[in-house]
Amino acid sequence: MELDIAAFNEALQKNAVVVIGCLCEIHYSGRAESFLGSGDRIIIIKADKTLLIHQPSGSNPINYMKEGTTYSIAKEKEKFILRCSNIPLKEYMDIFISKIYSFQQLQMEDTEKIQLVGSERDMSDMIYSQPGLIEPGFRPLSREEHTKYGFIDVFGYDKNNVLVVVECKRYAADFRAVEQLQRYVKKIKELRGIDKVRGIIAAPEISANALQMLHDLGFEYRKIAPPKYLERFGKDQKRLGEY
Repeated sequence: MELDIAAFNEALQKNAVVVIGCLCEIHYSGRAESFLGSGDRIIIIKADKTLLIHQPSGSNPINYMKEGTTYSIAKEKEKFILRCSNIPLKEYMDIFISKIYSFQQLQMEDTEKIQLVGSERDMSDMIYSQPGLIEPGFRPLSREEHTKYGFIDVFGYDKNNVLVVVECKRYAADFRAVEQLQRYVKKIKELRGIDKVRGIIAAPEISANALQMLHDLGFEYRKIAPPKYLERFGKDQKRLGEY
């Protein structure tokens, strides 16, 4: 397949997304110096002039250029040479294309932003609406209580009217989570002028060393996973081979 240089340049001028399937080798200079020998790749130039180069496997691009990159293409002997430069960032890439498999230009529009679910904020919302997840009689007062060290995820009283600070972690809690909880509890004691404040970490898992540190400080752990509103398959669901 022959690449239409005029069509390529027109696509860039129209801020179209350009997708090229090709056999190429790549020379790059910028963040580092690199050379990638000849192989089959997918070249994507986005509307903002970002460049991504993907190999046939793997989720990450093998190389890239940031937005604002400029491009020029020419045919020299039997190869097309796509020259890419981002002068403000001092990045340059030459792509030597020896075979074209496909060429597409796509006028695309997408203004949506990804909505994350299962965050620590979602965990605190879940605990606030279902306080029994912490323990019977727990009464949450607020979410994201502000201190000079940051925001406490859930703040409330237990059944004995003792203040409780709950620190949520969506993944496994470690030493840093325990130290953060310790800072929050200390600050609340100082602000309220009281000696007794309970500290609880809510997380799906906690490392053995962090759990020991938690207990040494007189704090507690609750095994709570973040809500997974979009999860299709639970971990307990059987696979075909298990029936």
